[in-house]
Amino acid sequence: MARLVRRFSPLLAFVVASVALSSCGTGGAITDARSSCVLVKRALALQAQSGAPGLSAVTRTSLQGRAMSDLLKATPSAAAATSIDGSWNALMTTINEAERVPIKNLVPSLTRLCKVADSRTPYL
Repeated sequence: MARLVRRFSPLLAFVVASVALSSCGTGGAITDARSSCVLVKRALALQAQSGAPGLSAVTRTSLQGRAMSDLLKATPSAAAATSIDGSWNALMTTINEAERVPIKNLVPSLTRLCKVADSRTPYL
């Protein structure tokens, strides 16, 4: 029996290490997605402020520029989440679309993706 245990000890260690490392990776992706969403939510709040009535053109443009800046700052964290877990590619791709599509058109998608990231079961 002792010889059998010695023979399968490396295999058991490998299985345990694989399970532990795979669970860490998913958690890292979620952490990165949530970090990205902090900036996304800030950008969406600035975008919403830019639509308030009575703002001057300069103020509106400034708020929209800050929104775009914050949204693009969210890209590295979203990319890190995607490289750990490809299911977060939707978040990264949607953020990157802000360079081609007005942010106001991305609000529903970004809001839903960040709700998933912030949920108790953040799996896409």
